[in-house]
Amino acid sequence: MSGSHLISPDWPAPSCVSAVITTREGGVSQEPWASWNLAGHVGDRPEAVAENRRRLQEALALPHPPQWLEQIHGTSIVEASVVDAGLAEAGAAGRVLTADGCHTRQPGLACAVLTADCLPVLFCNKKGTHVAAVHAGWRGLAKGILASAVARFQEPSAELMAYLGPALSQPHFEVGVEVLEAFFESARNEVHNEAIASAFQPGGRPLHFQADLFALARAELAALGVTSVYGGHECTFIDKARFYSYRRDGTTGRMASLIWINP
Repeated sequence: MSGSHLISPDWPAPSCVSAVITTREGGVSQEPWASWNLAGHVGDRPEAVAENRRRLQEALALPHPPQWLEQIHGTSIVEASVVDAGLAEAGAAGRVLTADGCHTRQPGLACAVLTADCLPVLFCNKKGTHVAAVHAGWRGLAKGILASAVARFQEPSAELMAYLGPALSQPHFEVGVEVLEAFFESARNEVHNEAIASAFQPGGRPLHFQADLFALARAELAALGVTSVYGGHECTFIDKARFYSYRRDGTTGRMASLIWINP
């Protein structure tokens, strides 16, 4: 994969499927977004974001711009479109897709999500004919966004694989009791309930807990029947040199996680 500032997920995806995760290095943005910020909603100069996105498309040799989304911490998964991706890249009004994930069967069209502590999840079927990218913060996870993504595939869940990208790790993610309760309300069965319970540890304050996003995602995927799950080992908060972190820095940029079928 071209570009020394790109992370190639370590998972046994089919050879016809490519995936990358960007780091904060390699772009033109200035502090506090330095340097490869790919988000247009965080206060960075629009021309810097445009150049950073151009560099990404060039580095990946993609025939079309990635499908960028307006993410809202919901559960909507939309189908990526070459037309919508191109118009969104050009700034055309009314064609930016509002969702927290997208999927496609079209070769050469990358599904993309932006994160800076939330969990990016990449999906593909084992045949390599269908891919998806999902933005999964705690709200989306608790509401069932991973189930929404799995439902977009025609294959049984056992024929899917998922990769968990960099996100906020448990020691740096303290949440209130309402987050714990939201996940318990979403439990699909007793086994899932127990897995949710094990993903929370007591926090440093009363009625606060340290939440493990990776474990919560694995618990949800297991409850959905997705057993081929990889990644989930890199913390955005700890690795300041490579990753943006909203919880660490406040005003900051966003990395992109992308997946596509090779043209």
